[in-house]
Amino acid sequence: MRYAHEVDKVRAAEAALLARLPEGTLMQRAAAGLAAVCASLLPRVYGADVVLLVGGGDNGGDALYAGERLARRGARVVAVPAGSRTHPAGLAALLAAGGRLGDAAEIDTADLVIDGLTGIGGGGALREPYAALARRANETPGLVVACDVPSGVDANSGRVEGEAVRADVTVTFGTHKPGLFIDPGAARCGVVELVDIGLGPELPDPDVTVTGPDDVDPPLPGPESDKYRRGVVGIVAGGEQFTGAAVLSTGGAVHGGAGMVRFVSVAPAVAVVRRRWPEAVTTVIEPGDAAGLAAAGRVQAWVVGPGLGTGDAAAALVAAALGTDVPVLVDADGLTVLARHRDLLPGRTAPTVLTPHAGELARLLDADRADIEARRLEHVRRAAAELRATVLLKGSTTLIAAAGRPVRVNPTGTSWLATAGTGDVLSGLIGALLAGGMAALDAAAAGAYLHGMAARLAADGAPLAAGDVIGALPAAFRTLAGT
Repeated sequence: MRYAHEVDKVRAAEAALLARLPEGTLMQRAAAGLAAVCASLLPRVYGADVVLLVGGGDNGGDALYAGERLARRGARVVAVPAGSRTHPAGLAALLAAGGRLGDAAEIDTADLVIDGLTGIGGGGALREPYAALARRANETPGLVVACDVPSGVDANSGRVEGEAVRADVTVTFGTHKPGLFIDPGAARCGVVELVDIGLGPELPDPDVTVTGPDDVDPPLPGPESDKYRRGVVGIVAGGEQFTGAAVLSTGGAVHGGAGMVRFVSVAPAVAVVRRRWPEAVTTVIEPGDAAGLAAAGRVQAWVVGPGLGTGDAAAALVAAALGTDVPVLVDADGLTVLARHRDLLPGRTAPTVLTPHAGELARLLDADRADIEARRLEHVRRAAAELRATVLLKGSTTLIAAAGRPVRVNPTGTSWLATAGTGDVLSGLIGALLAGGMAALDAAAAGAYLHGMAARLAADGAPLAAGDVIGALPAAFRTLAGT
């Protein structure tokens, strides 16, 4: 698992460490790490053309001292200041090592450009001449290495307003920053390399974590297992018109490790599920028959919403599921219902998992979709707190939040997942993990990880359909065991 801390915590940790170290020690540690990564990216350092884009703060100082180290190894290093102010000691060190000052035209022929314009202190859109330097860096044929965080990317949120450097590699210091992992900023970072500068003992609990394979621990059957001990998940999905979501969410549960899947819906949806998934135990109910849902049999978790519709009948079934004392996952149409009936959530004592995309979350929070896309971390935290639920916000970066816990970022997936029905598969998969006994936050994070891994395996660089993700789930589980 990778950990990320917001800027105020990084600053506090730096201050605590600086109080015990000689002046300049942290900057030299950062510069040494930055220079080492840059050297490893070049075919050879001697004779390489390196350009430093230098702002007026400590980020510019890091770049200048790194440039000094590269110059002493024979690189031709040019510093391009973004303004009249630069780090004086860093510039003096660079010039003493044989580096020189230059202008923006040097960027065009550089083998490597180091972005030291703004760093973690930057916020909002880049102003000129910073924006012009960022644009020019994005057009260079050479490699671009960002110092701590690409300029123009908000270190806390990943928000990008206007121009931003698009790095091939980002070298970050002390700890990761949340914006390195959250789109749209994450897309500007390239490969992220962490340089240890000694902050570890000073850092508090992280604000964001990135799930790794060692963090995904789905329930596994043992010698004493039977279908009931492995977990029975109930799925309420599909309707008279929309039956595909019923098939896909059931498939996600069947291949997600559930001991049994109980599928409850109206006759047309039950008919297609029986044909596709004979493993599922099915119950036919009339539209909105809450009593029929309750009578379907015992489950350890419910999944409600995919393809269910958004009328009064659907609302009755969503209310019935949320009225139980077992974990409930609400997705798709169920979220639209919930946006009109938020009173269904406050009285629950059992875990609730909500899996919206940005549009659905906008309805749940009465917010603007574009603002949610721009401030994903802020809104997923708000949703978890206001709705008293574990919230999985789908998108190019999937975020999972629960009140009082670090937000989890899912690193797996592929852009081919942006196709109809894949969210239904995810809901069934997470439902199976909930029924197997996983805590809500863990189940949501594990489900997102496995779902994204299955999509990568299924797509292999080509288009995929939701059913392909179901078929690849066993292989995704096997990746956790390294087989």
